[in-house]
Amino acid sequence: MKCRKCGRPAVINMRQHKLALCEEHFLEWVLEQTRRAIDRYHMFAPDDKVLVAVSGGKDSLSLWDVLLRLGYRAEGLYIKLGVEEGAYSDKSLGYVERFAAERGGVHFQVVDVKVTYGMSVLEVARARHRGHKACSVCGLIKRHIMNRVAYEGGYSCIATGHNLDDEVAVLMQNTLRWQVGYLARQSPVLPATHPRLARKVKPFVHLYERETAAYALVRGIDYIYDECPYAVGATTLFYKDLLNQLEERSPGAKLSFYLSFLRAREQGLTFTEQTRLELHDCPRCGQPTTAPGLCAFCRLWEN
Repeated sequence: MKCRKCGRPAVINMRQHKLALCEEHFLEWVLEQTRRAIDRYHMFAPDDKVLVAVSGGKDSLSLWDVLLRLGYRAEGLYIKLGVEEGAYSDKSLGYVERFAAERGGVHFQVVDVKVTYGMSVLEVARARHRGHKACSVCGLIKRHIMNRVAYEGGYSCIATGHNLDDEVAVLMQNTLRWQVGYLARQSPVLPATHPRLARKVKPFVHLYERETAAYALVRGIDYIYDECPYAVGATTLFYKDLLNQLEERSPGAKLSFYLSFLRAREQGLTFTEQTRLELHDCPRCGQPTTAPGLCAFCRLWEN
């Protein structure tokens, strides 16, 4: 198969785009798709300082690489959760460290949950009552840390490596359950509703997971292949499998589903924002919360 632009051997065939590209033109295409998403959804400006949440996986490291190549002031944040099974946390941190070293020591910081707060994510989850699953506790802790670091470091936003497959899986799950509140908030950009809550952006929102993986492979980005051991059996993985079957029969179905949703959302045809709850500062950490007294993060560490 030949590249549609230059006729050289193609490294990827993207059926959903009816496009095959060589190594050079595929890398250019990924950069252009990312730049267009940033501009289209007004994610951040060229001079903004962007905090990239990196996990050591293909999506977050590829995103960091793309933003650096596009000339943005992109710095990394790795949150060490303390997942000891298979030395997962140590291994994933190693990939981030090597990535930064190979690019002249680009700046990133590490927040070790156990060192900073006294317990790892899993230890917190086990110490809490039933209903506090590891993944829900993990999400709460990561959001708190990302907001804190972004606020204290003066970053304009937090960029995550969520790709199209991630977004359509969540969209399908929320649509089937008709979770109107979640659907109203699902967007490439989640605006900040408080000075201490950072804006969240997803520059890879138009890229399939297969495309971000191919980018990492072509660019020679070494990343951790394994999923977090505690993500096995996650509901989103089930929906991803269903959507992959749909995509196989109808190339482009995922992208069409997601873009149609965004158009309907922008036109106000489907969902309206729920009444915004009143926020107040947590008396312990200072971050905004709707809960009376301590925020959900600080309550995790009680007793």
